[in-house]
Order: sequence, then structure tokens, then C-alpha cells
Amino acid sequence: TSTVSPRPAGPAGAPAGRGETVLVVEDDAAVRSVSRAMLESAGFRVVTAAEGPAALDALRAHPEVALLFTDVVLTGPLNGRRLADEAGRLRPGLPVLFTTGYTRDAIVRDGRVEEGIDLVGKPFTAATLTGRIRDMLDRRAAPA
Repeated sequence: TSTVSPRPAGPAGAPAGRGETVLVVEDDAAVRSVSRAMLESAGFRVVTAAEGPAALDALRAHPEVALLFTDVVLTGPLNGRRLADEAGRLRPGLPVLFTTGYTRDAIVRDGRVEEGIDLVGKPFTAATLTGRIRDMLDRRAAPA
């Protein structure tokens, strides 16, 4: 299942989010909830899913999703890498930020993801998460 939240009135100053919608895919309910709270408080709208097939359904239902934030290791039929591949077929050019509790070297060596992906390690802070997403969205919007 997926849920969507309205954009809150952001904190004073320039919040990281400008109302863009982020799809958070995380099979751990606590991490999913904390990620959602971090993003909403920074001014992003959030759609959540607990596993890959629900995330693909959410992408189909929410064309406004501007970025996919997914755990590398997910329960169910799609891990984060396969989810990103399928999401790319549905939405070419959709930025993907991965997260994992494993080191970058471990997940690259294990073949779960490629070198050079956008990755934030767990545990992450709100500033790290929202700053990385802002940077990725700005890079995508910048003229080539």
C-alpha cells in the first residue's frame, strides 16, 4: 500500500524541499516513518511503500513523484536495484537515491548496486538526507 501526505508549511528560511514529491521505499516500518517525517519537515511531499511492487504501483498512481528513495535490500520480489531498473522503465530519468546499512564497498562487491550510484548510508541525519535529495533534484533541473 502507499500513502501520500500534504506538504506542511516549512520551517522559516529556505527548506530543502519545495513541495516536490519523494517516493520512500523501505521495508522497515520505523525507518520508513522516520524518513517520511524528516522529508515532510523539510518541505517535501512523501509517498511511501513497503516493498517493490507497491512502489511501482505508487509510481503509476503518482506522476508527480520527482525522486525515488529506496533501501538497497528489500523484502519481496524486487530488491532496490531491480526496483530502480523497473522504475526507470516506467519513468525514464527518474533520480534514485539508495540507502543501506552496508558499506558502499560491500554492496558494490556483492553486485547489489554499481559503483557511482547515489547512496546515503544508514543511519542518516535529516540534514544529510534532505541535502542529498535537494542536490539531486537541482542537478536534474540544471541545464546540461
